[in-house]
Amino acid sequence: MATASSLLSEERFLCSVCLDVFTEPVSTPCGHNFCSACILKYWDSINTCQCPLCKRTFSTRPELQVNTIMSELAGELKKLAQVKASTPDPPPPSDVLCEICSEIKEKAVKSCLMCLTSFCEVHLEPHQRVAGLKSHTLLDPVKNLDDRMCKTHNKIRELYCRTDQACICVLCLKTDHKSHSVVSLEEEYETAMGKKDEEMANIQKQIQSRSEKIAGVENSLDVSQIESEKEKVATVQVFTDLIRSIQRSQAELVEVIEERHRATKQKAEGFLTELRVEITELESRSSQLEQLSQSRDHYHFLQTFPTLCSPLNKDCTNIGVHSDLSYEAQRGAVTLLKQRVDEIMEEIPEIKKKRMREHAVDLTLDPDTAHCTLVISEDGKQVANEGKVLKLPDNPKRFKMYPEVLAKEGFTTGKFYFEVQVKGKTSWNVGVVRESVDRKGDVELSVTHGFWAFRLNEEKYGTSKKASDTIILKEKLQKVGIFVDYNKGVVSFYDVDSKSHVYSFTGCHFTEKLYPYFCPHLCNNGKNAAPLIITPVPPAV
Repeated sequence: MATASSLLSEERFLCSVCLDVFTEPVSTPCGHNFCSACILKYWDSINTCQCPLCKRTFSTRPELQVNTIMSELAGELKKLAQVKASTPDPPPPSDVLCEICSEIKEKAVKSCLMCLTSFCEVHLEPHQRVAGLKSHTLLDPVKNLDDRMCKTHNKIRELYCRTDQACICVLCLKTDHKSHSVVSLEEEYETAMGKKDEEMANIQKQIQSRSEKIAGVENSLDVSQIESEKEKVATVQVFTDLIRSIQRSQAELVEVIEERHRATKQKAEGFLTELRVEITELESRSSQLEQLSQSRDHYHFLQTFPTLCSPLNKDCTNIGVHSDLSYEAQRGAVTLLKQRVDEIMEEIPEIKKKRMREHAVDLTLDPDTAHCTLVISEDGKQVANEGKVLKLPDNPKRFKMYPEVLAKEGFTTGKFYFEVQVKGKTSWNVGVVRESVDRKGDVELSVTHGFWAFRLNEEKYGTSKKASDTIILKEKLQKVGIFVDYNKGVVSFYDVDSKSHVYSFTGCHFTEKLYPYFCPHLCNNGKNAAPLIITPVPPAV
């Protein structure tokens, strides 16, 4: 079994960019780890996106995620370093000097806790001879004996309070530690020494436990790497087979369409040949009939006329080409397959978030809609309620009853996505509203009144669907992502940090323009003064 020092060595947890222990370590696709800030700064400084260690180049900047296992181990390493730093090293061999020597100071051989003085061998002699000094407590030379004095009573701290786990003097016992469990330093020392072996064994157990944990984690990482490679190969194979199958089906269907067209063309050309022959014959008859009409030979005319006027043997009424080239059912099936694949892929949170980001919009707050207590930043990206009423021009678009504001941009079709930082706030509403929402009256935050919103109020999360609804979340929201599919009637809310879905309004029927909506709520004596911030959406990679 490897030792803890070898498994949890600092070298294993050093970022190769900053050469320090990892802070928020992230893993690149090639398997190397770096501090999140370090790798992003490194990529910003170069033209190509590559790994600083193996120099593998990525076509697009990978979407990095914090390596939670590596982060926990790095945290444990930092804690161990702090414990080690806070644990005093054993005192070195004494260089304490005798405090009685006047000229050349000799090295002290003992320190007296009663005299608070260190003595060399010569000046220690009275403590070994005089009866009154023999009772003094002597120990190996120590520095800074004054530190053992009680700063309050100027007495030596020779007692130990087990209640407060502190060294005290006899006068402290009579004042602040009357009812506490107090013993002599010697007794507590003996008690502590009696527990030393047990504590040492406990520490060794903890070291062993953490060593095994590290070995297990590293083994899990190796297994995860192998499984990841297998999964990638299997996934590529499945998609390759699917693509080949679709390509083969496409080629077969195109060939059938072309073959049917060739058959139809051949049939049509046969009909055309027959029809042209018949036209030639009919034109000949017409010419003969014209010549016959010039003849005065009644007998010949009557003998020939019926033959020229007799109908052709073939009836051309039913001659025609009927093309059966409709493959709507097949196209519909392929379209449904594509939709199903998209639905399955969007069940993976990272892919769903990436696709939502493709519909990110750049929003700016509309000051003409802002309530008179709201302050909007110059760039139009932040809004806060400072608890002061501002003198603003009356505007039919302005919210009058509650501290609400809309974005300038509205949407009547398609999909759009934006993110709002709610960090530091105790209450807020964010979402979308219809253009005709009542901006002057005392209306309830509800879907009926045109609000599709998520809210925090009195430490409880909820929605505008039903006022009594409470949404339980594991972590407090710091940034909210809002995704709207106007055509499908869906408004969804996400925890941006954890990439998790929070809530969705579905089956909505939008008939008018939708505007992003923000309500920072009341200032609450500064407790809720933090602004709502429209943050830039990172590009989908």
